[in-house]
Amino acid sequence: MKTRIFAALAGLLVTAGTAAQPPAPPANGPFKAGEPLGTINEAGVATPMSSNVKVYGSFRFAESCTFDPERNLILAMNAGIANNLQENDGYVSLVNPDGSVHTAKWIGATRDSLTLHHPLGSAIRNGVLYTVDGSVLRTFDLATGKPLKAVEVTDATFLNGIGVTEDGTAYISNTRPPERIFKVSPDGTTSVFVDGAPLAVPNGVASDSDGNIVVVNIGTSAVLTFNPAGELVLTENAVESGNDGLVITEDGTKYVSSVRFGSVSRIRRGRPAEIIASGIPAAASMCYDSVQKQLVIPMNPNDALAFIRLE
Repeated sequence: MKTRIFAALAGLLVTAGTAAQPPAPPANGPFKAGEPLGTINEAGVATPMSSNVKVYGSFRFAESCTFDPERNLILAMNAGIANNLQENDGYVSLVNPDGSVHTAKWIGATRDSLTLHHPLGSAIRNGVLYTVDGSVLRTFDLATGKPLKAVEVTDATFLNGIGVTEDGTAYISNTRPPERIFKVSPDGTTSVFVDGAPLAVPNGVASDSDGNIVVVNIGTSAVLTFNPAGELVLTENAVESGNDGLVITEDGTKYVSSVRFGSVSRIRRGRPAEIIASGIPAAASMCYDSVQKQLVIPMNPNDALAFIRLE
């Protein structure tokens, strides 16, 4: 199988002084989502960008992405400016399937009625965007971007990857000790789903078609499948360890990206794992574009997305 990789590199250079910045202003106004790229012309008329122009960029430390098949858009989660310089600067970009920018800042166009510091893992389920932000699970309306709920996860130290089942239950990896998978029910109840070994710096999380929860480790190459009761039912292995991203396609094939070693492993049922792409710097929490049949991989500090066609 041939693969095609290209990077949609950020087009903006962002510099910051060493002095601490003032805190973000209070978010008291009504929430407003951003608009697709465009300008106001000389006559004062709102003018969308013409179709012969393609813009690449808009990212600042993109950690994860997820795909909205209804709009045929990629949602890239960005940390924005570091919290020690400016709090509450996380945002979400809308990206076209070719890597060009649709909306540079969709969630995060303003900070009014928005709290989003450093979004990491993300998922979409039943018209809701889920993301983890520090020790908080945040949800947003997928149609409007409007914030919905914020659930504080008790005893969390570093929430990272997230998978969401059909009923809206979220399973979230806690990468730093205590290494565990948290479960957040639709009513906001939090509990521990899996605690300790075989978790070893757990990262990416996804649910499969049978309702099982699959987890990849940074510390090992293990790809762990747990049933809804939290029992380990299957252990597979990626070719390399240091793993972050996890995608499970319709036929049950698993794709695993290694943030440490830059490879993507493919695991098909009954076959040994194989590397289908390599040399991708900081290959983080990827998503699957089910319309164009491609993997999309945020590249963390490279401020870029990598694309791999699955042909």
